[in-house]
Amino acid sequence: MHHRTFARFISNLAPAVFAAGLILVPGAALGQPAPGNLAFDVATVKPSPPLDMAKLAADMQAGKMPRFGPHVDASRAEYNYMSLKDLMVYAYNVKAYQITGPEWLGHDRFDIAAKLPDGASKDDAPKMLQVLLEERFKLALHRDTQEHPVLALVVAKDGPKLKESPAAAEPIDENAPLKPGETKMDGPDGPIRVTRNADGSMTMNMGAKGVITQRMDMQAQTMHLESTMVTMEGFAEMLTNMLQMGGGGGRPVVDMTELKGNYQVAVDISLADLIARAQEQARELGANVPVAPPSGGAANSSPASAASDPGGGSTVFASVQKLGLKLEQRKAKVEQLVVDHVEKPSEN
Repeated sequence: MHHRTFARFISNLAPAVFAAGLILVPGAALGQPAPGNLAFDVATVKPSPPLDMAKLAADMQAGKMPRFGPHVDASRAEYNYMSLKDLMVYAYNVKAYQITGPEWLGHDRFDIAAKLPDGASKDDAPKMLQVLLEERFKLALHRDTQEHPVLALVVAKDGPKLKESPAAAEPIDENAPLKPGETKMDGPDGPIRVTRNADGSMTMNMGAKGVITQRMDMQAQTMHLESTMVTMEGFAEMLTNMLQMGGGGGRPVVDMTELKGNYQVAVDISLADLIARAQEQARELGANVPVAPPSGGAANSSPASAASDPGGGSTVFASVQKLGLKLEQRKAKVEQLVVDHVEKPSEN
């Protein structure tokens, strides 16, 4: 893999990996506007500096995890290397595909540091973030229900081949000290602990929502993602994030299986698929990136599976089929946050 291509791929991939707390956010109604008197005391908003890939790799090798994503306690809130779309997902408790607005919402990244007012709790942070976005980004929006193309997650003809989870996951003890190689972050539904394992894999513990382990297999040129406990709605979220890795484009995956309970699942996606997605995102940003020829896992995908996949992730489709499930192109009504006006903030 060419060094520049790999660097671009990692740069696009990193936010999705380390903000993985957004992967299993359950479906929710669109968030309500924040009360006008609930706001951060002091807040700074700055464009995120470019990722130093060499330093990032060295830090991770040493067990030091990058501080991406939201980090909130009772006195301070930090949102690091997050796009405005990421911030809106957290502030309004929606999914990325429920946001309609300019393309730069998902590309430009920002660092925000804010002080919570006395008497506020970390549960107030999303509504205070709404106020900040409205003030600093001049964000104005309205709610709508629109028909969108989706990928429906349904049970295949021969039935599901899923193994139910043996036990429920345990909630995270927020007061427990961090272990070596572990970092913490805050998702919209609670704390998340991310651990860089000795074998190079990464484990994301989301408490009662389950545990996800991600592993890059450079020899097989694949990324392996598995969960010991996940609902089908959560699995649809996981698939959406894999298919939209690094940019948020393409069709969302919507659970239409009618399966209840928690399951053990595992999916694989070729690095060729991920690199193709990263290149697509680079082209959307105006870079002159040539289309890469099929390679690795994508080369082994059948024409039928590739044709059935408008998102460019044919290896994900194959993994889903092994579970006795399938992804079908459909249209569904989706609640939306429609951006009417937004501005890039001046650095302050």
